[in-house]
Amino acid sequence: MEERVYNFSPGPAMLPLAALEEARRDLLAMPGVGISILEISHRSPTFTGIIEAAEANLRKLLAVPDNYRVLFLQGGALLQFATIPMNLATGGAKPAYILSGTWGNKAMQEVKAAEPTVVWDGKSTNNNRVPTQDELDVPADAAYVHITSNETIQGVQFPVEPDVGNVPLVCDSSSDILSRPVDVKKYGLLYACAQKNAGPAGVTIVIVRDDLLERTPAELPSMLNYKVLAAKKSMLNTPPVFAIYMVKLVTDWLLREIGSLEEMARINRQKAQLLYDVVDGSDGFYEGHAEPDSRSMMNVPFRLADATLDGPFLEQAAEQGLASLKGHRSVGGCRASIYNAMPVEGVKVLRDFMLDFCKNNK
Repeated sequence: MEERVYNFSPGPAMLPLAALEEARRDLLAMPGVGISILEISHRSPTFTGIIEAAEANLRKLLAVPDNYRVLFLQGGALLQFATIPMNLATGGAKPAYILSGTWGNKAMQEVKAAEPTVVWDGKSTNNNRVPTQDELDVPADAAYVHITSNETIQGVQFPVEPDVGNVPLVCDSSSDILSRPVDVKKYGLLYACAQKNAGPAGVTIVIVRDDLLERTPAELPSMLNYKVLAAKKSMLNTPPVFAIYMVKLVTDWLLREIGSLEEMARINRQKAQLLYDVVDGSDGFYEGHAEPDSRSMMNVPFRLADATLDGPFLEQAAEQGLASLKGHRSVGGCRASIYNAMPVEGVKVLRDFMLDFCKNNK
């Protein structure tokens, strides 16, 4: 297949075409270097410029304060699930978790050295919403409070971060980083695997406040030690060079073609509303999952009331160039992941297909 389809995969996800085209140019030989980006030394001045530019772009887009470190690590969010409590849950303090879906639960399951506290659990409502502020009773002595800002499987997203008082707020923002403005000062640590909005799989972004680095136990292995990793500026060992390079290209695209995260958020709201309007107006043909005030701008899960139509829906969608719409294996149904790189035009094609399919199969 020579033409690109609209890729609604939850990750690895669609990347901006401009970033892919630039990467294609540099794949054989980078201008002025004569070496492929896949071959370049991580100790070279060229890569130093790349990683510094990627960090500068992130700092500009997210308005990261000077008292935060930006790290480019490996192992995905899954490794961070374990690394965070190792570094921050020290001195007998217990970590606390707000559970709004599958990934929040997975994060808590990786806490091995300390017994975590559950502040709130959405299990009773099938994880169809995030908590209200008055439902939260955060222990004042908690090591930190962990949230998952956007649950990709259930399609629920925190519209704003919860108020956790003076306890550091830790956030898995893997699936909505760079999709909207974030007040980084409200967080002790933000982290994100890149393969949703920031780049390809292989690099994990960690933004951590300086004072929290002092909690890190000296006996932790170097590759799990935030203080060491920060001191080495993400270069303790060979970093994921190509993935970091792609983060630079994606953030270049955001700054050059979108302009700001405020504008990116406006576009993302527009895209999501196109699909939610179809679900809400289908007279029950399509069924959504999340409560309206907790709906995700990134992942729109839905079901066909007649489950026997799932197969035809996915097959006919693929014929229209609409790929990867199958729901997560744990919940079934369908899911449209509409991260930053998905253009409005692609969502309109999906919207029109959904309207036609509903009309033809009611």
